[in-house]
Amino acid sequence: MAKKTNAKDGYAELTAAIAAGEIGSFYIFHGEERYLLARGLENLRQVLCPEGLDGFNYKRYEGSAVTPEDLDDAIDTMPFFADRTLIEVHDYDIFKNDDKERLLEMFSQLPPYACVVFVYNTVPYKPDGRQKINAAIVKAACVVEFAVQDQSKLIKWIIRHFQAGGKKISPKDAEYLAFITGGLMATLSGEIEKAAAYAKEEIVTRQDIDAVVTPILDAVAYKLTDALVRRDYQNAMRILDELLRMREAPHRLIYVISLKMRELLAACVCIENGKGTESLMEICGIRFPFQAKTLLDTARKTTLHECCAAVKACAETAYALNSGSDQESKITELVARLGNLNVVRS
Repeated sequence: MAKKTNAKDGYAELTAAIAAGEIGSFYIFHGEERYLLARGLENLRQVLCPEGLDGFNYKRYEGSAVTPEDLDDAIDTMPFFADRTLIEVHDYDIFKNDDKERLLEMFSQLPPYACVVFVYNTVPYKPDGRQKINAAIVKAACVVEFAVQDQSKLIKWIIRHFQAGGKKISPKDAEYLAFITGGLMATLSGEIEKAAAYAKEEIVTRQDIDAVVTPILDAVAYKLTDALVRRDYQNAMRILDELLRMREAPHRLIYVISLKMRELLAACVCIENGKGTESLMEICGIRFPFQAKTLLDTARKTTLHECCAAVKACAETAYALNSGSDQESKITELVARLGNLNVVRS
């Protein structure tokens, strides 16, 4: 039986198990990194279904339409001129099924030729450990979490992908690219192609990235915060206009702006207490060191008092959004209010 993978690097452990010929009978695939999840599935398919997915030994079921009877029939079907069958079940929440006892019985007695994989993609993976039957299902499975990669692995992956396209990128700019795209490989793969195609020189620069890569909302909010602290009101309003054109909900915008101001306040507190990058990353759950360094550099240009005032202004605006219309105007007024705060030390 395949061993359970840990959440830190489920893809690496799954790949190693496949290479060693230790493919199990019952898997649960889940996790935020869809790129690795898709790669993990593809690796299983290549080994178990070398004849292709149109063959007799591959079956795929979607959503709640699948029944225990369907699964039972698929499991009982012997492979045809092959050692094993691969049965994929996508976005089917076994933990909310009324036939959990029956499913557990099937999964606990799988024939050696069957490999059943439940894939949680759009449906969240949320087993309730308080229910014994759910815990038993999890125990019977090899649970693989395809987690977001840590910074060092992600940066190396980005550099390798640029090299595959005949381009180079510095670790610092690779980190910047990961930050503005959210650090998910599924998104990064497309953005890397765009940046590599756009760059006229062999080395892809930050200017190339900014020219063609679509930043996530959180990254744009960072730029807005930085512009406000630098007293660059004109640029702050330009960035706000960019945020509004992204068609995000006003409550989402106020959330990310408020979050950046709270992180800036945390940076001020760290400086006041002689703490640095690692402490700020731990306090705020920041993934990339350069984000924390940027916050600390910005915080050194502000005062603790003014950061508190900024957080308060965000809270007041969030309250106002819940009690009136013309929400875009309220957010614009907030940016103007933050820009008028005396946040730069003389």
